[in-house]
Amino acid sequence: MIVRHLLEPEAIVSRRLSDAIKFRGRTMAFSWPSKAGLFDYAYDRDSAVFSRDDFEHLLSSIVSAPGASHVHIIAHSMGTMLALESLRQLYARYGDTVTGRIGAVVFAAPDIDMDVFSSAISRIGPLAGKITVITSTNDRALALSGRIAGGMTRVGAAEKAAIERLGVRVIDASDAGWGIVNHDLFLWNAEVLKVIRRSIDTAAA
Repeated sequence: MIVRHLLEPEAIVSRRLSDAIKFRGRTMAFSWPSKAGLFDYAYDRDSAVFSRDDFEHLLSSIVSAPGASHVHIIAHSMGTMLALESLRQLYARYGDTVTGRIGAVVFAAPDIDMDVFSSAISRIGPLAGKITVITSTNDRALALSGRIAGGMTRVGAAEKAAIERLGVRVIDASDAGWGIVNHDLFLWNAEVLKVIRRSIDTAAA
């Protein structure tokens, strides 16, 4: 399951990532309306917050379905905030019984404030141990997001050690991206794609 902005057709994003990591399970994408403009950040963030109940209900219906196996979640940028909030709500509802149904949780370039991230991580119990965060200190989109947020560093652009202290796995992809923006590494960088595939394989083992 991929959680991200509706910046391009979700079916295309889902297919691109599934093909890139050679994932043969069922794949779906959850997206929300985005104005996709430089000065529409507040609108997009509000839309994401508005969508969290819908995503939590979707997750709830999947993990509670008879015969359901692991649900792997790959969230990108602002989608990581939506995914984390929904996981927090899901854990508050089901507790540890939901842990076995959630597989890998990969947060690529998470656009989340560090304090918000830390607070949510402390509320999701063993689900925190399933999270892999992919960071890049040269992610220019997150640098701009941090400035818009009053100079606060986003999780996806933070130093690896600061995030690891929260008990989640961190992959620093700063040396993997040499593009102009370095924000969509999870879709095209071979090393980052290997990280995603390993996370899924480990969770499903």
